[in-house]
Amino acid sequence: MSLQERVDPHLLKGALAILKTLQKQGHESYFAGGAVRDLLLEKSISEIDIATSASPQEIEQLFPKTLSVGKQFGVIVVVQDTNNYEVTTFRKEADYVDGRHPTQVSFTDAQHDVERRDFTINALFFNPFTEEVIDYLKGREDLERKLIRTVGPPKSRFQEDKLRLLRALRFACQLDFEIERQTYQQVKEHASQLTQVSWERIRDEVLKILTGPDPSRGLKLMFDSGILEVILPEIAAMHGVQQPPEFHPEGDVFVHTCLMFELSQKRSETLALEILLHDVGKPPTFTIKERIRFDGHADLGAKMAEEICRRLRISNQQIEEVVDVVKDHLRFIHVQEMRESTLKRFLRKPNFSDHLELHRLDSLASHGKLSSYHFCQEKLEELSQEAMRPKPLINGHDLIRLGLEPGPLFSEILSAIEDFQLEGKLSSKEAILDWVKKHYL
Repeated sequence: MSLQERVDPHLLKGALAILKTLQKQGHESYFAGGAVRDLLLEKSISEIDIATSASPQEIEQLFPKTLSVGKQFGVIVVVQDTNNYEVTTFRKEADYVDGRHPTQVSFTDAQHDVERRDFTINALFFNPFTEEVIDYLKGREDLERKLIRTVGPPKSRFQEDKLRLLRALRFACQLDFEIERQTYQQVKEHASQLTQVSWERIRDEVLKILTGPDPSRGLKLMFDSGILEVILPEIAAMHGVQQPPEFHPEGDVFVHTCLMFELSQKRSETLALEILLHDVGKPPTFTIKERIRFDGHADLGAKMAEEICRRLRISNQQIEEVVDVVKDHLRFIHVQEMRESTLKRFLRKPNFSDHLELHRLDSLASHGKLSSYHFCQEKLEELSQEAMRPKPLINGHDLIRLGLEPGPLFSEILSAIEDFQLEGKLSSKEAILDWVKKHYL
């Protein structure tokens, strides 16, 4: 077990300096929570939190640069170089009235501090100078058993902070652990209360699941526990919606989406949302004619995707990209028959890499045919940026000089001219001006 092998040296240096300062002043102090868990699991450590007997005021006095963002809860952020470290006074909490924040906080000792934490595997302390692990609640035993178990009665822990319902699932997927039976039963019983938590906090946990090592399992756990129906009922509605077997031998829409996640490797938050939402329009457009059909599901899905993303407080930039990919995900069916100008415009989309990857996963998780995927890849290799985005040969000023009035017609003319350039039909300014005169003057 070596800290140096698990954590960035710059991050570790600052954390050790804080701990040394606190201990030198006689304050009991340890690394706490996730950093200790990940160290024992021999995983890399991306952040280090510190728990201490020092009061918030004493912490502020000991360090020249601090942020008192959670001072009322005993949390002071200590800034060391470019890194921020949460330094929290050992505390007890009581009277959670909003499903998130305690109305009473009192300072205590290390043993009582761990009793207010969420799961036993996160209730561990570590002294890096002595390499001693402080474990009051059999957290190490649960790590060895690969078990997610609440600290104390699960009902009490979930009543204190409803987000823990979702965090239990996230840790199970992130660590490949099982959830202890009583803990999971309480997740299911309290699932309907999750919306007492802010959508921003729900979003963060959902995205961690979807970009983590096992998003398919995460979706299945959210569905089985009832959480998916509460926060994303449109996704839960995909469960059991059958698809035409000649195109989707894998099963229903939910199974198809889970399989896409299983086939994906690393995925950004945006791509994860695109996978999740690309077929969200299928349940409400399900019909049976000559076969099962989902007519218009891409257009409806794009509208639904925007509503869902706004509910989850996704950024405007991400929403724009997700909606674009959902709306256009069926265009690959026709790429080999597209006009050259239409194809080039599609290929040059700034987020085309997401379009292409979603199509690859969509195909592999259904019929398995990748001809359109390989066609687009070949075109991208073959075409230069100049070929896909030629420099305009005329602009609005040229049209004004011809005597045309500025207005919507300009966009129509310039778009038509770009089509000619993309297709190699008109390649000189003189020829283009002659064409404009012939058709618009």
